[in-house]
Amino acid sequence: MPLDRSTASSGSSPPLLSIEGLARSYVPARPVFADVSFTLDRGEFVCIIGHSGCGKTTILNVLAGLDTASAGHIFMDGREVAGPSLERGVVFQSHALMPWLTVRRNIAFAVESRWPDWSRAQVDAQVEKYVALVGLSGAIDKKPSQLSGGMKQRVGIARAFAISPKMLLLDEPFGALDALTRGTIQDELMAIVRQTQQTVFMITHDVDEAILLADRILLMRNGADTPAGYRPGGIAEVVVNPLPRDRTRHSLHHLPGYYPLRNGIVDFLVGRARAD
Repeated sequence: MPLDRSTASSGSSPPLLSIEGLARSYVPARPVFADVSFTLDRGEFVCIIGHSGCGKTTILNVLAGLDTASAGHIFMDGREVAGPSLERGVVFQSHALMPWLTVRRNIAFAVESRWPDWSRAQVDAQVEKYVALVGLSGAIDKKPSQLSGGMKQRVGIARAFAISPKMLLLDEPFGALDALTRGTIQDELMAIVRQTQQTVFMITHDVDEAILLADRILLMRNGADTPAGYRPGGIAEVVVNPLPRDRTRHSLHHLPGYYPLRNGIVDFLVGRARAD
């Protein structure tokens, strides 16, 4: 039975998500990461960044209920996460659309799963609302084979938002896109997040992307053999983004504090993320 952590209101809102002492091992005594603990507040956008192999995607998969931690707990709204749930929308680097269905039906399938008692008109209205938000109203009755890579990712994002999840999990959703398309969809994602006040946890390798989108950035180190023995990977630092939240791609490089912030993250990735 899922643990219940709900408590009486203490005057301040508890975090939406609480991760406590998370660890994942594939080889005994050499966990990929251990003692990972952090929280996400409602409406907060958190990015996690680190080298390949540090366990970022594993953490996201555990949050999504697609993998099981070796130790630790994850609580959402006071209840322990146990398996996949429509309360958590997931967007992967691969769009994962069903090729035989149109854009409308790909998204409607998710909406109908979330609200099985809805009428066809209600489902269509929900689908059309989120297709419009990602700028694809003109392609709503096309199949994935008729769409570009960027358009497919827009459909994946629309599908995730359309089920009104409590939290959105993004695993490098723009990693396979060209720079221009990536920038355009970043702008669209920012606009939707601001409009919906969605809580987001996102993996990225792109420092500027993390600075543009995130309220906080988790810097993750890799596991390593040290003179004192094996040290598991984990969260090395948590960086609070000091830049104004209404920042844009075009203004980012001109904002006071941008370069010290970026240089600090790059310094971590180059010199400390894999340091013994």
